[in-house]
Amino acid sequence: MAESQDPVFQIQRVYLKEASLEQPNSPAILLEQEQPGVDIQLGVEASQAAEGVFEVCVTATVHTRLKERTVFLAEVKQAGIFEIRNIDAEQMNAVMGIACPQIIYPYLRGNVADLITRAGFPPVHLAEINFQAMYEQQQAAQQQEGAGIITSA
Repeated sequence: MAESQDPVFQIQRVYLKEASLEQPNSPAILLEQEQPGVDIQLGVEASQAAEGVFEVCVTATVHTRLKERTVFLAEVKQAGIFEIRNIDAEQMNAVMGIACPQIIYPYLRGNVADLITRAGFPPVHLAEINFQAMYEQQQAAQQQEGAGIITSA
């Protein structure tokens, strides 16, 4: 029986790949009355796990500081395994850069808030992310870099 050439997109699993929390200046810094500054960084990465199977990870790093001292540093990596077949390369990049992170991100948001709350701090709620706009910005930046390389050659 011939294998179907229809596009396939299936979620195999969503899981917490990595979580860490550091409080290097506790307990003294916990007695401070000032409001700390919060820096949040997000990242998306994808890799092929097997033929037609891909792992997509969304990472959040939350670093809170009082002046130059760290209150806490949390890093959470949420991952998903997706079966993706019979999709052309351009669409594949969009699926892994937009659709997969949109599925994973709500789990990441919950795990970040939970980890920080369990550490004794008020929860940090990550804002909603428009992964399509983020993907399009990355594509535009790559095209500009590519154009710059071509014109300077």
